[in-house]
Amino acid sequence: MSFESLGLGPALLRALAEQGYAEPTPIQAAAIPVVLEGGDLLAAAQTGTGKTAAFSLPLLHRLSQTAPAGTRRPRALVLTPTRELAAQVHDNLRDYGKHLRISSTTIFGGVSMGPQMQALRRGVDIVIATPGRLIDHMQQRSIDLSGIDVLVLDEADRMLDMGFLPALKRILAALPKQRQTLLFSATFAPPIKALALQFMHQPREVSVTPPNTVATTVTHHVHPVDAANKRDLLLHVLSQDSRRQTLVFSRTKHGADKLVRYLEAAGLRAAAIHGNKSQNARTRALSDFKSGRITVLVATDIAARGIDIDQLPIVINFDLPMVAEDYVHRIGRTGRAGADGMAVSLVSHEESGLLRDIRKLLKQDIAISNVPGFEPSHPLRTDAAAPRPVQGQRQPRQGRPQGSHRPHGHHGGGHGQGGDRPAEGNRKRQRRRRPAAKA
Repeated sequence: MSFESLGLGPALLRALAEQGYAEPTPIQAAAIPVVLEGGDLLAAAQTGTGKTAAFSLPLLHRLSQTAPAGTRRPRALVLTPTRELAAQVHDNLRDYGKHLRISSTTIFGGVSMGPQMQALRRGVDIVIATPGRLIDHMQQRSIDLSGIDVLVLDEADRMLDMGFLPALKRILAALPKQRQTLLFSATFAPPIKALALQFMHQPREVSVTPPNTVATTVTHHVHPVDAANKRDLLLHVLSQDSRRQTLVFSRTKHGADKLVRYLEAAGLRAAAIHGNKSQNARTRALSDFKSGRITVLVATDIAARGIDIDQLPIVINFDLPMVAEDYVHRIGRTGRAGADGMAVSLVSHEESGLLRDIRKLLKQDIAISNVPGFEPSHPLRTDAAAPRPVQGQRQPRQGRPQGSHRPHGHHGGGHGQGGDRPAEGNRKRQRRRRPAAKA
């Protein structure tokens, strides 16, 4: 199958050819014809399988077929949970639409609203936004959403989580009732799907992989370790190849910063990316990581959405995620597009329950092996009584895993700042339900 057979226009086919894309991925082949027909769509596929192009290409084709109204109101809105993902989608839209006269802009926090207002006043066809900053513009009356024909929710599983729901409902209320709605995600839990159907019209469903699966090219390893020795074990694993690009996941923002200071003191080039960082700092860290100026990027779950790096060889879970589904998203950063990848998890006895949940979700065993010199004093447990860390519980200083501190400070972003913070109304509920969503 070719992109031409999917019904895309010559300008898009030319841009794809220039970028070396010859054949669509399964999710693109399944989703593009449905989007071109104009119907609503729920689309699920693993991270790294080309979901962005699956909605970007038919969106650009549809907009190119109709001339904008007299006033250049936005005709399409793409919502993402993070600034990094918004920037990535924007870059892809510009690459695919380089031979089309379709303009786009990003709206997210951490930067001044002034340039965003100027871009909106000049007129754009596509807005890619995080919810918090978009609501800021709605309050300032600097954006007119009455002309939106297509709404896209990228990473929809996170967008529809309880923490983001109030902001999402507010945005939906400002959009025209007659529109095309597209939801793209790696996973669709049944409650999330039921919620999505409330504001979609007879959507088609496309799924090219079973829910909560990871690429078969990824190998999984678990190294048991006492919490007090996690940092030393991480340094040991990283020292196996200090030039290798490595993405490390920390459960909290504060833990990510402490980990970076430790790694830098050991001579490694590292940076952190999370919601408390300014947008310039986040952009610089990601750029340095992609270019190889730093070799270790320490991230929280939300901030890592949108990290798209070719041939990323390894992901390390310094802390296991509190929600098993987040393991799928983390590991989706490696083993992309058929490449080999490695997922390494450093697991303390207190995280045995979290490991059990992950193995149950994946329906597969994960190899557990001790690293000589780092054998834990207490073995991991995988039975029903396996312990799990208590969110917010402080441990003795020598035995406390770096990154397991109680999250403090507000969500990065939000109105006038980060733009990727869940809405204020359900913050306490969101803490209880998905602690890992703090970034």
